[in-house]
Order: sequence, then structure tokens, then C-alpha cells
Amino acid sequence: MNTDNLVDEWVGHNLLATDPALLAALREAAPQAVEPLTRYGAELGSAETAQLARDANRHGPQLRQLDARGRRVDLVDFHPSWHALLAMYRRQGLIADVFATDTPGRWAQFAAGCYLHGQVEAGSLCPATMTQAAIPVLARQPELFAPLRDKFFSREHDPLDRPLTEKPSIWVGMGMTEKQGGSDLRRVTTSAVERSDGSYAITGHKWFFSAPTSDAHLVLARTESGPTCFWLPRYTPDGSRNAVQVMRLKDKLGNRSNASSEVEFHGAWARRLGDEGRGIPTLIEMAGYTRLNCVIGSAALLRAGLVQALHNARERFAFGRHLAEQPLMQTVLADLALESEAAMRLMLRLARGFESNEPGWQRLMTPAAKLWVCKRAIECTGEAMELLGGNGYVEDGMLARLYREAPVNSIWEGSGNVMALDVLRAVAREPDVASTLLDEFDTSTDAPVRAESQALRRLLTGDPAALEAQARRVAQGLVLCAQGRLMREQSSTIAADAFIATRFGADGRLVGTQPVSQAARILNAALAD
Repeated sequence: MNTDNLVDEWVGHNLLATDPALLAALREAAPQAVEPLTRYGAELGSAETAQLARDANRHGPQLRQLDARGRRVDLVDFHPSWHALLAMYRRQGLIADVFATDTPGRWAQFAAGCYLHGQVEAGSLCPATMTQAAIPVLARQPELFAPLRDKFFSREHDPLDRPLTEKPSIWVGMGMTEKQGGSDLRRVTTSAVERSDGSYAITGHKWFFSAPTSDAHLVLARTESGPTCFWLPRYTPDGSRNAVQVMRLKDKLGNRSNASSEVEFHGAWARRLGDEGRGIPTLIEMAGYTRLNCVIGSAALLRAGLVQALHNARERFAFGRHLAEQPLMQTVLADLALESEAAMRLMLRLARGFESNEPGWQRLMTPAAKLWVCKRAIECTGEAMELLGGNGYVEDGMLARLYREAPVNSIWEGSGNVMALDVLRAVAREPDVASTLLDEFDTSTDAPVRAESQALRRLLTGDPAALEAQARRVAQGLVLCAQGRLMREQSSTIAADAFIATRFGADGRLVGTQPVSQAARILNAALAD
């Protein structure tokens, strides 16, 4: 019995075994994943891993520009916990296994593993995401990819700073954003000049150069033909350090375990990736994968916040009852539980779309989901923190870290407006794909979903001049229709009824403003003992 009314964080539990909805979904979509991810869920849920996450974020990366004699070294020192977390993730095959086999359910397995890891430590997902997204792009250039293939597919983490030829495995970062333009990559000023041997000299800067200790980066630079993508390794082929100077590490709101930097290129050695002037289309292909990871990462934050808040409410007394027994608290918690489950089911459906190459889910629903789920994570992690009161607000616990972490997925790889406009562009390019998706929503057994689908159809076929201003409305409607269908098809009747009742036909933006039918039963199903 909790005699002192003090509740410690929820730790020491298997993250998969205590998530009935995810476990059931995996048994259906990827039964081969249940055993390995159950083991990983136990490892991630342990007190030891929770301590690794705390240490990695409290003792963030430190830049060493010069060595003891004044030579430029541009090294970044990490706490050992950072490398331990990267090694854990890599051992699961979650970076490259989706490209290594054609096993059905492989994308669901990846999404679930990434989702579990993100509930404990989100910063380490950044280099993993970029490395994964680089694989299909590099694979289009066999002469470049062939000598690197085994290093991408390795399950061994190599933390050492050395040339690619000496590495058993590699990490890849990205350098796209410049001071004068973030979302508009066409404004790139970094230049690339071809050398006589076919390599390129890169000169310029990057305002955000993610994971500067990566073994290579994909970089955008301008040639005479326009923005072009390049492969820029940390070491040149002769074994010398490439001409990249790290000016500073970014002092970020969240994502503190991971190093992001500002850099200058001084004739850095690089190889062209794809055709000259086609760098942005090359990056758009990568963006599909990174945006999927943003959805997964934000869904993970939703789940982590819910679990901590629900555990606290079940154990803490106020006004003569456990908090979880009080009607208003039940309403708020049940709303968070519905949001979390709907995000998880949407993330798995997106993953299936990537596995099956479904254009509606890859090119239309992915940016819509990134907009919606990432923004919901910002709001809902704040609610979870508030439900713990002052104990949630202090840095001793993980709720403050979750809250600081939430905005990065909404900003990275395209902010909300960019995602909404990408949805409209996808509709304009492939109207038949959008129509097919709406046809699917039209067959819902729930009248509110059908009504929303029909409203979207009218909006998309209406006045084109008025459509851009309602781009967010389109993205929101698509996501809610998709989540409504998924909840009805895959969740309990109770949860599906509650989701439909609270997400359609009313505002619903403030968590806990609408009654949730059978809230106690929804909460009992959300977190197993």
C-alpha cells in the first residue's frame, strides 16, 4: 500500500507485455516479431536503461574543436550511455532489416521496435532514422553502395572515429538546412565544384548538420545545374580528415542527448549522389522514411506520457480516492489513452503502406500523419506532465524531458504548414490516389467518418484558390478518418465508440473536454499490470 502517497516513476516493466493493443497488433501483423521485441521491451523497460536515458540527456555531447597542441580535431565527446543506447538499438536490426529481407510484417516489426525505444530515449532515434533513410537512396548508385552495404546492415555499433574502410558499421547524418532558408531548400548557397577525378569540392555552411560525428553525411550543395545531393564522408579516401569544421553544437530545447551542429565546408571532398540539379527530388524520397520515423517517435512520446500519468493516477490519493477513480481525471486520462492508441495504429498502418508500396499511405497519409501526430504529442505530453503537477515539471523526472522532446518531430523534416501543403501537392499530382483513399473512408460503418470523408471530397474539388488556406483542415480530416477506421476495425468496441464520439463533430482540441463513455474500462485496457 502507498502509505506516504508518493509515487515513483513507472519503471522496471516490459514495455511490450504491458501494452495489450500493440501486442495484439503485432501478433496479427508480424508474429515473428513478438518474441524478440518482448525481450527488447524488457531491456528497454529496465531501471538500468532508464538510467542510461537520464545520463545521456543530463550529460550531453561536448565539442572539442582543438587538441592539446592546437590542431583542429572537431571531436564530439559523448557520455558512455549514448553509445550504449545506440548499441542496443542497432542489435535489434531496426535500422536496415526492412531492406534486407522480404519477410511480411518486417515494417511493422521495425515500427514497433522504434516505438518501444522512443518511449525511453528519443535522441538516439535521430542518427538511426537518418541512417535508415540513406539506404534506399544510396542503393540506387551501386558503385557507391556496394562497399558500404555490409556496414549498413551490421548489427554492431562502432563508436570509434576512423575512416570508412576501417569501420564494421556506419552511421549517416544529414546537412541540408542553411541560415537563409530552412524549408525552401532551393535557396541553398553551399557550392559544389567538380574535380578532374569526378569528385566534388564542397564549400559553404550548414546551419543544422545533424549528428556531426556520423561517418558520412548526405549534403545538399549547388552546382551549375542547381541543388544536388552529395555523399560527404568524415574521412577522405586517402584517410585524412575531411575539410569540415564544426563551429558549434546547437543548444537545443530538447533532443539533448544527440549532437546537432553548425558547420563550414572548406573544399570538402564529396561524391555526387544522383543527377546534378536533382538533389531535392533525391531528398524527397528520403523524406518519406524520415517522416514515418517522426510519426513513430511522436506516437512513442504519446505512449510514454500516458503510461507515466496513468501509473501516477492509479497510485496517488487525493480527496479520499485514487486520482484514477475520479471522473474528471478519468476523462482526461481516457482521452490520452485514445489518442495514444489511435497514433499507434496509424503508425503501423503507415508502415504497412511502406512495405506494400501503397502510394496513398506513403505519399499522402504520411505527411498528414506527421502533421497531426507530432502536434498531438506536443499537447498531450504537456497534459501528462500537468497531471503529475510539480513532480512532472522538474528535471528529476522524465515528463519534462518528454515535453521538451515533443516539438522536434513537428519541426524536423518539414513543419506543420509544409506537411499540409505536401498533402495538397500529393492530391494534385495523384488525384486518383486521393479519390481511392476517400472511397475507402466512405465505406466506414461510422456515419461521422463517412460525413468527414464526404466533406473532404467537396473541399478538394471546390475552389482551388481557397484550398491552400485550408490545407491543415484537409490533413486533419484525412488523419481522423484513417484513425476512425483503424480503431473501428482493430480496437475494442468501447474504445472505437469513444474515439468516434470525441473526435468528430465537435472541437475536441482540448484534452478531456468531452465525456468519454466507459473511461475506466478504456484505462484498464491501456496499461497491463
